[in-house]
Amino acid sequence: MKSLHRTSTAQESFDSSAVNRRTLLGAALGVGGTALLAACGSQGQGASSSSSAASASAAESATASAASSAAPSPVVSATSASASASASSSPLALAQPSVESQPYSLRCLVNKMRPFAQQDWEPSDLVEFYSHQLRAEAAKAADTMIDAAVADGVTLLVSSAYRSYAVQQQTYQYWVSVNGQQVADQLSARPGYSEHQTGLAIDFASPEGCRLEECYRDTLAGQWLAKNAPRYGYILRFPNGRQSVTGYHFEPWHYRYVGVQIAQEYVSSGAKTFEEFIGTGAAPDYASAN
Repeated sequence: MKSLHRTSTAQESFDSSAVNRRTLLGAALGVGGTALLAACGSQGQGASSSSSAASASAAESATASAASSAAPSPVVSATSASASASASSSPLALAQPSVESQPYSLRCLVNKMRPFAQQDWEPSDLVEFYSHQLRAEAAKAADTMIDAAVADGVTLLVSSAYRSYAVQQQTYQYWVSVNGQQVADQLSARPGYSEHQTGLAIDFASPEGCRLEECYRDTLAGQWLAKNAPRYGYILRFPNGRQSVTGYHFEPWHYRYVGVQIAQEYVSSGAKTFEEFIGTGAAPDYASAN
């Protein structure tokens, strides 16, 4: 597997701190916990009760029987809107298919209504990226963005990036065990429904703290990303006040790579969410309860 670039001193310190926390928590969680925390970090550590719940979403991502036939619009499927609607009588099953439903596409949309048709799909072009993995194009763009932030006196740390179906399954089950399924579904994607599985999503952090917390938007890193990320092909995936569309609480740390052209089109369109930009309709919840 190719390695894209160096790791900064700040990132090394951040990773070391995360490893120490993961070691302690991993011991408590047992076998599955170690793999979970290795990919996701020790999510929600030190967060306030409300934002630590929202922060778990940076652990953020999806369920065991996730891409079952009850899911209306598989990401890699050619299933029509009418076939999707027949999969469930729920209004949630009426979300239209996206313009681009192939997982390799930069326009690929994964959410609670659009799971991967192949549950354990994984990208073939992953590269090492700040102690994590990311698709090569997304990693190159992020590396350029991180350097640009440094030039502006801002440090962007990487908390999480690509997560496999297996790791997401462990992540989701952990949060279910902590919060129950109803709360977990607002914070973490079920396996097979996670945007992190595309290899195009990054959870950023900051030396200032607020890791996986809403206050991240007030850090220098959060403010810099909000203003500049689209220039490098990244968009804020879960905006504030749009949970009824995206299905997730505000996550100012979670950015999705779509490429510079699409990012510019997204900003120019005035769309508030990627769902609205693509035109698939809202995905506030899963079509099936389990």
